Amino acid sequence: MDPAHTRSGRIDVHQHVIPPDLARAVTGRAAAVGWPAPAWDERSAIAMMDRRSIATGVLSFAAPLAGPDDLAGAREVARGVNEYTAELVRNRPDRFGHFAALPLPDVDGALAEAAHALDELHADGVVVLSNVHGRYLGDPAFEPLWAELDARAAVVLVHPTAPPGAPVPDVPPPLADFPSDTTRAALHLTMRGVPRRYPRMRMILPHAGGFLPYAAHRFALAARLPNGETPDGPRRTPEDFVTDLRRFYFDTAISAAPATLPSLLAFAAPERVLYGSDFPMLPEDWGTGFDTALDEYPHWDPGRLHAVNRGNAELLMPCLAAATKGTRDL
Repeated sequence: MDPAHTRSGRIDVHQHVIPPDLARAVTGRAAAVGWPAPAWDERSAIAMMDRRSIATGVLSFAAPLAGPDDLAGAREVARGVNEYTAELVRNRPDRFGHFAALPLPDVDGALAEAAHALDELHADGVVVLSNVHGRYLGDPAFEPLWAELDARAAVVLVHPTAPPGAPVPDVPPPLADFPSDTTRAALHLTMRGVPRRYPRMRMILPHAGGFLPYAAHRFALAARLPNGETPDGPRRTPEDFVTDLRRFYFDTAISAAPATLPSLLAFAAPERVLYGSDFPMLPEDWGTGFDTALDEYPHWDPGRLHAVNRGNAELLMPCLAAATKGTRDL
């Protein structure tokens, strides 16, 4: 890739890594729900990035780490994933960043892994799933983690997973259940007052936030419900609730579509929309159409497409701007 092209290329905040020792499990999980089996290696990822004008991909592992009762196993897998991904970044700091996996619902384990990943591995943030074996992120048990990540002004990718219960026959969960679970997680966090209570923690919602932008004012009716008062303060108005929903960041993965992009851009603050590819969970030939739609959207305000493609990510994670200039400190 031409160096000047690299410096101006996209920063992809939603790109996945599949360590070799977990490839079979990830492939099997995809096959079980009727989704194309993803394949990943460093060389093919960089080739894909070159074809799609992606300068830097922020890698994350977004799958359950272990069974609900296997806390030790989840800690072990999280540490292995994070060490593997950090080594990729050390080898190619110009092309990769990473969000570290945390072994929730083990809060003590998650706190320890966050400290290790952010302090020792120089992760760009962390990734958590939208629900952890059926427990959503506004659960009071997770409060110590949010407090610590807020103290660090950490970036948190909230990646969707399948919701509790059986999937609808013939409807693979990534099609409808994943955006629904992102929405459910964001709404639960907001109803519990987490974004308001921890404003220095920056949370990214993939896939344009699921259905959140489209239905935000419907969700704001939560402020009028009997339990509309947050645990930490007085009852909010619907306008307050919408303000809290707009505290999230949003990526464009699988979302730069004619009916989706206008809703996202009308709702989100201009600096809170980021480019995402979802590779390799979304096959490259599926994702390029969304790239084209993003580039050819006819109603961009001046400078806003550049902001989505990379400018906003540089503001959110300044080390990524340094990476494309070859000055990232690891």
